[in-house]
Amino acid sequence: MALPAGLPDTDVVLVDEIDDGILTVTMNRPDNLNALSAGLVEGLHATFEAVTHDPAARAVILTGAGRGFCAGADLTGGDGEVSPGSEGVSDTARTLIVQERIASLHLLIQRCRKPVIAAVNGAAVGGGFSLTLASDIRYAAESARFGAVFIKLGVSACDMGTSYYLPRLVGASRSAELLLTGRIFDAAEAADMDLVLDVVPDGTVVDRALETARLIREHAPLATWMTKETMWRTIDAPSLRSALDIENRTQVVCASTGEMTEAFEAFREKRSPVWKGL
Repeated sequence: MALPAGLPDTDVVLVDEIDDGILTVTMNRPDNLNALSAGLVEGLHATFEAVTHDPAARAVILTGAGRGFCAGADLTGGDGEVSPGSEGVSDTARTLIVQERIASLHLLIQRCRKPVIAAVNGAAVGGGFSLTLASDIRYAAESARFGAVFIKLGVSACDMGTSYYLPRLVGASRSAELLLTGRIFDAAEAADMDLVLDVVPDGTVVDRALETARLIREHAPLATWMTKETMWRTIDAPSLRSALDIENRTQVVCASTGEMTEAFEAFREKRSPVWKGL
């Protein structure tokens, strides 16, 4: 496939097709442990907007260049870029605009129509930690380190969706302990609390993520999109009835494509299904 149209012209986000329909999105500020500068945030926004609307893309592996995944917000002055709409306003307004822009990236990843797999290498702290939480699936290299460290800066540890994602992933008590202490924990502990699904030797975490991405690619594109979207919707469902209503309508939409007929025919003929695509 050709790379998605609309990708940003920037060297701080690298997009490559690692396998048919499977893309790697690499945060590429290795000298700064891929800290979230305005330029990197804008590059990720544009990248995930392009990927979500590309019918040929099937899955995304998000990772970081060099020694770290992402060290969170850039506290060094950034890269000279600014968030849209943040110029010519008061300091308070500018801070809120920048905060909302970074936070909305996490919603964009969650709402991306393609499954997003975080391949975590090295530090994933602060905003880097929250990016892993917003991803659908997480794998860690042995060098991975995690932490919600905002509280160490004198502000709330509940930032960039962390207070939403983390309790749902590890439970309220463990989440409270991590948020209130701000401590750094390693890949083995992340696996023990089911925050990551597997820990692999350094240098192989993208390959591990690729294994799962290939399994995802075997299924119909619309079914994959609807499965991701429905799962995230029903996490917030106020009742079983609401969840079932969403599931029922989703199944009717998917059944109308004819892909189920193809699946049954492929089963009878002992072959792999040939999906229509989006």
